Amino acid sequence: MANRISALAVDCTDPRRLADFWCAVLGYEISEVDDEGDISIAGDGPPFRIDFLRVPDGAKGAKNRLHLDLNATDRDQAAELARLLDLGAVSVDIGQGDVSWHVLADPEGNEFCLLRSQVAPFAGTAAG
Repeated sequence: MANRISALAVDCTDPRRLADFWCAVLGYEISEVDDEGDISIAGDGPPFRIDFLRVPDGAKGAKNRLHLDLNATDRDQAAELARLLDLGAVSVDIGQGDVSWHVLADPEGNEFCLLRSQVAPFAGTAAG
């Protein structure tokens, strides 16, 4: 028997801010908001959601042990980098050196990478 990843949980101080950021980055939409203000977002591709869960312990304090790798679907890496920075991402140096990808952080400091290659969008998405 095997498992399938169905969600990624992200602890944060401001679920709405991160949900809005990641919806803009990924082309996802808010799919659920619970009574505590936790927010789930999802796209049209394979069943997968990202849950933004409010935690009381404040901003993160160390480098992520797990991060997302992103590939643009409809533009080159330079154009996508400019778009992500305009959305509020910031470039970060985690000791990666001279590499072909960009290490960025979302508005709460969660690192993610923008890879060089462009990939096809999932069938049925707005970009496809």
